[in-house]
Amino acid sequence: MTGGRLVVARGLAHAFLAGAWDPPAMTARGQRAVGQRRVWVRDLALAARHAYPEAPRDRPRELAKFLAACPPLAGAWPVPSVQRWYVAETAMGRSPWPVAPLHTVGDLQDLLGMSTATLLWFADTKRLERTVADERLRHYRYHWVPKRSGGARLIEAPKAVLRHAQRVILREILEHIPVHDTAHGFRKGRSALTHANGHVRRKVVLRVDLEDFFASVGAGRAYGTFRLCGYPEPVAHVLTGLVTNSVPRTVWAAASPPASPELRPAFRRLGLHLPHPHLPQGAPTSPALANLAAFGLDRRLAGRASAVGLTYTRYADDLAFSSTTPRSVPQMRSLVGAITTIATTEGFRVNPWKTSVQRSGQRQRLAGVVVNERPNVDRRQYDLLKATLHNAALHGPAEENRAGVPAFRDHLRGRIAWVNHLNPGRGERLLATFARIDWED
Repeated sequence: MTGGRLVVARGLAHAFLAGAWDPPAMTARGQRAVGQRRVWVRDLALAARHAYPEAPRDRPRELAKFLAACPPLAGAWPVPSVQRWYVAETAMGRSPWPVAPLHTVGDLQDLLGMSTATLLWFADTKRLERTVADERLRHYRYHWVPKRSGGARLIEAPKAVLRHAQRVILREILEHIPVHDTAHGFRKGRSALTHANGHVRRKVVLRVDLEDFFASVGAGRAYGTFRLCGYPEPVAHVLTGLVTNSVPRTVWAAASPPASPELRPAFRRLGLHLPHPHLPQGAPTSPALANLAAFGLDRRLAGRASAVGLTYTRYADDLAFSSTTPRSVPQMRSLVGAITTIATTEGFRVNPWKTSVQRSGQRQRLAGVVVNERPNVDRRQYDLLKATLHNAALHGPAEENRAGVPAFRDHLRGRIAWVNHLNPGRGERLLATFARIDWED
C-alpha cells in the first residue's frame, strides 16, 4: 500500500464524514474531494456504508485505514490525489463515565480557552520539545533529584500555561474515571497509611517496586484511556500530546550515570523511555494516568494474591503483598516470579534491587510506615528528624539545612505532620521542639 493511497484514503474519510452518512451524498463529496467523477468513489462509499451502518464519527483514522485497504481504492489507477480537504464531523462515542463532552477539537479549545495554534503548540504533536535548545521555548523545566537508594529521578515540571491545561484535564476528565480498588496512591481518601493498614500484624510482608513508573507509561496508553472515554480520535490525539512529553536530548546528555555499577542498567533503561512521549513526573495529570494504566496490573495481581490467600495493595510504584500465615522461601520466590511476569506483560518492570521479604521477627515497612503491630513511624526516621529539629533550635535552621532544601521551614513542618499522622504523641514532641526554632535570621 503506497503512501499516496493512504493520503487519498484520509481525504475521502474526511469527505464521507463531512455530512450525511448516505451513499449518494458521500459519493458526491468524495468525487469533489478527488476531483474525479469516478465509479470507484461510489463503490467505496457503498463499501464504507456497508461496513459502518452508523457513521464512525469518533474514528476517522480507522475509517481511513479501512478505505485504504478496500479494492475500489486499491485498484484505482492512476493513483488519485486529494484536491479538496473536507473537515470531518467528529463526535464522541459512548462513554462509561461522566467526563466532559468533547465532540471536536474545537470543544477542547473552548474547555481550555486556547486558540487552535496555541492548543497545537502545547500539545507538541511534532515533538519539538525533543530538539529545541532554547529553554524559553520549552514547555517543561527539568531537574534531577537524587534517590535515597542511589541514582536520580528526572522531574519534568510543566510551565504555568500547560500546567493549567493539565489541571483542567485532570478535573474534567481523569478524576471521573475509576481506578482499581487496590490502588492507594494519588486518590482522594487514600494514602500511604491506608495502603499500609491492610498489612498490619502479618507473618510475612512482600514489597515489590516498579522501575520508572511514570516514564514507562507511553503515549499509546494515554491515548487508549482517552479513547475509552469515548473521545474521537483527533480529540484523543491532542489530549495525549498535552499530557505526555519527550525529554530534550540536551537534558539527557547532561545527566550523570550513577556511580554504582548495579544501578547503571536501570539508568540506561530510563534513557530509552525519556526520548519517547511518556508521562512526565511532575505533571498534575501523570499520577491519575499512571493509576489508570496500571488497572490491568492491579486486577491481575489482586486475582493472583486472592488465589493464594494473600492481601495486595499498591501505592504508586510500591506493590505490597502480605499473609497472615507463614510462607516458605520457595513459595515467596514463586510469588516474586509470578509478579515479575505479570508486570512485564502489563508493560512495567520490577526493580529486583528493591524487592524485600519482611517477616514478623524483623521490621516490616511499607511506604515509610512500619506495620508490625500497628501503623507507626519508622523509629530511625523519627530519631533523625528529632535530631534535625534539636540542632536547628540550638544552632539555627540555616546551619542545619546543609542540603539547601528550599522552603526548609515548610519541609520540616511537612515531615512533622507525617509523624503526627501516624503517632500523635511523637508528633506533639516534635512540634514542641519546632516551636523553639528561631526563623528570623
